[in-house]
Amino acid sequence: MNQNRLQSISKSREAHRVNIQRSLEHRLEIARAKGDEELIRQLEAEMRYSS
Repeated sequence: MNQNRLQSISKSREAHRVNIQRSLEHRLEIARAKGDEELIRQLEAEMRYSS
């Protein structure tokens, strides 16, 4: 693969990771606002796994 293709793949992967992290943070914020302790624990575990 050429260098440009590798850089493009790397940027796409990073953008995907950032989007997942933002989504998890938003879902966690909502779960906290609702006081849903079970969902909070699940989302926190998912955040640790995806980091």
